[in-house]
Order: sequence, then C-alpha cells, then structure tokens
Amino acid sequence: MRFVGVSTASSSIMRIFPVWADLLGLDAELVGLDLPLEAAPEDYRRALTGMREDPDCVGALVTTHKISLLEATRDLFDDLDPFAATVGEVSSIAFRDGRTHGSAKDPLTAGLALEEVLGEDHFSDGGEVVCLGAGGAGTAIGWYLAHRADRAAAMSFVDVSPSRLEHLREVLTTAAPEVPVRTVPVAQADLAATLPDLPAGSLVVNATGLGKDRPGSPLPDGVLLPRGSVVWELNYRGSLEFLHQAQAQAADRDLTVVDGWRYFIHGWTQVIAEVFGVPMGTDRVAELSDAARSA
Repeated sequence: MRFVGVSTASSSIMRIFPVWADLLGLDAELVGLDLPLEAAPEDYRRALTGMREDPDCVGALVTTHKISLLEATRDLFDDLDPFAATVGEVSSIAFRDGRTHGSAKDPLTAGLALEEVLGEDHFSDGGEVVCLGAGGAGTAIGWYLAHRADRAAAMSFVDVSPSRLEHLREVLTTAAPEVPVRTVPVAQADLAATLPDLPAGSLVVNATGLGKDRPGSPLPDGVLLPRGSVVWELNYRGSLEFLHQAQAQAADRDLTVVDGWRYFIHGWTQVIAEVFGVPMGTDRVAELSDAARSA
C-alpha cells in the first residue's frame, strides 16, 4: 500500500502500520511516496500510473494532495464515490480487478472524529463554526456539519485562495442550500474582532495544514478564541503552533482543545478497510487505536 504525502517518513503511521497489519492478518507493507506541495500535474499522473502498474500495489492513502492529484488524473480513474466526484478530491485509491477506484473518505472520518467530541445537540444553543482553511479537509468538514441534525447557526470558512473558497461555497450550497455559509479571504478576515464574540459552543478548526507541512498558525498571536468553544487542530504532529495557542487559553476561556490524533486514526482505518476489504467496526477501531498509541 502506498502513502502519498509530503513528508511521509516522519508520520507515525510508518511505525503503526506493521502493528496493524499483524493484528488484521494482512501480508502488506506501507511504502511512502513524497511529492512537493506544488507538484506538477505530470508528477501526479506518473505517481498514479506507477502505482496502478505495480502488481504488488493494492491501493493508496492520499493526504495533502487529495485535490491536486484528482485534478491531474481524473481520466485515469474508472469510478469515484459520490463525494469524490462532487468535491473533486480523492483520499483513498483501491486497485481491484484491473480497475482504479477513488474515494473521498474525509466527510466520514471528520464525522467520526467530531462525534467523539460534539454531542448530538451540540449546536442547539446557537454555536457557530469557523474553519480556517477551505481545501479538501475544510470542505469535507463543512459537508459533514451541513448534514448534521443540529446544524450550526452559521459556518464561516477563511482561506488564502479565492478559488478554494468559491469551490467550497459551490459544494456546500448545492449539498445543503439552507445552511448559512460565509466564505472570507484571509485579507478580509478580522479574526481578532470576530472570534472572541462567537457564542459558547462554537467550533474553531485549523484545516490549513500550517503547523504540520509548514510551520506557523493561521491564528495571529493574541487573538482570543470564543469562550466555551471547541477548538480542533487537525494536525497531530509538527510544530503545532495553533494547538499551542489554543492550549494557552484553554483554562481562562473554558476551551475544549482537541488535536488530530483521532482524525488520523479514523482516516487511516477507513482507507485500510476500503483498500483491503476488511470490516472496520467500532471494537476493531478501538483495538487498532490502542495498538497505535503503544507503537
């Protein structure tokens, strides 16, 4: 199985996967494939073609390159799941019976991770969502939240890229036209003025990749987070500046601060289930999570 990312060797999964393979009875190894953040389309095509033509490769998990890879290789896929086709990203690739299958697991994995933190009626008191980042992860989180029974009072997405913001708005307004969605370019975002006054129970997410693939935080120093909010850092490794900013305010602002470990666990276990065709129930995920912590 291939792992398509930016710095795969430093990921915990390289130590965890052999333990999981043993527990699941898989005769398999995980092989990293690093591509730069701004890889050229031909690099993505070469990567997918190489995997597809390798008789020992059964599939891949894709992290940072989910959107760019599919943009460059869409014609090489035989089928895509509904979210992958709608949003234009792929996080799971499976090779079966001579066909290339692409899936976008992020809405599922984001939902599984958030449901461990948010109660079923979490947003019933009027909490809002601010997601810093409108790429594949931000779009998937918005998709999941838009389909919750207790929808947030409003969802705001902040990003440096107008095209990503436009794409996210198109996806979410098509999927759930009744959900209020705001898309804000970074240059127009006044986080210092807007974040502190959000209602209790709001959710603030770092989905930018800053703090993992590149150092830094999307949150300027000194900005207060909403009192009584849930703050979710999608990363679990790296310099994690956003996580540290939130932790420094946690006691004074009554914050629930969550890192990306469970998101990481759900992301990998769902793709492994897809690639290898193994069931991945709650008990098995718990067993694999415990093994991952030990590893």
